[in-house]
Amino acid sequence: MHRRPGSTPRDGLRRTGRLDPAAVTAARKAPPAKPVSPDPDLVLLGEFGRPHGLHGEVRLKSFTGEPLAIAGYGPLQGPDGRSFELLDARSAPGGAPDILLVRVKDVSDRTAAEALNRLTLAIPRDRLGEPAEDEFFLTDLIGAAAVDADGTNLGTIVAVPNYGGGDLLEIRPAQGGPTALLPFTKAFVPSLDLAERRVVVAPPEDLFAPPGDKPADDPG
Repeated sequence: MHRRPGSTPRDGLRRTGRLDPAAVTAARKAPPAKPVSPDPDLVLLGEFGRPHGLHGEVRLKSFTGEPLAIAGYGPLQGPDGRSFELLDARSAPGGAPDILLVRVKDVSDRTAAEALNRLTLAIPRDRLGEPAEDEFFLTDLIGAAAVDADGTNLGTIVAVPNYGGGDLLEIRPAQGGPTALLPFTKAFVPSLDLAERRVVVAPPEDLFAPPGDKPADDPG
């Protein structure tokens, strides 16, 4: 579960972090958006990636607040209805904090692990219990409209990534173009109305501005 920006979080599906308000938020090419469960009764917890080694270990991107907590939810459901049980999970060396290496029951070789690539893992919403008054499931933000204080539609939230510095809203602009990342903090997200699928944002003026040219002396 997730608390509204500015409140004190507790462990859950994703915990609210903070970013320096001066962080760069202009339009940028973002990593692929987190998949959205087509079933509103399911909450996504993760997605399998490439196999690791020859003995069935596989990469897993965890969407839980504490990445390793995904292994404690019991059997997880794949998009085709199959059940997957994670036997062991550890942080992937040198990777992002939400990338794990896991062992899956009945998966013992690389070929079986390769067959899991890109499969999502979900859990029935009723197994998670009802969120408290100021909490919500992170997945409920995806697909919501991002509007300004006047109600003008600025775009649609397509993902809520976290690269180690706190949660971000990835917003696809209503007029088209590349997505932009906005810190998910009280300063930038003053209010939520998930019942109406609306998130009020206070973005910088250049949120969707294209990246500028590099300075002549930039070595990159």
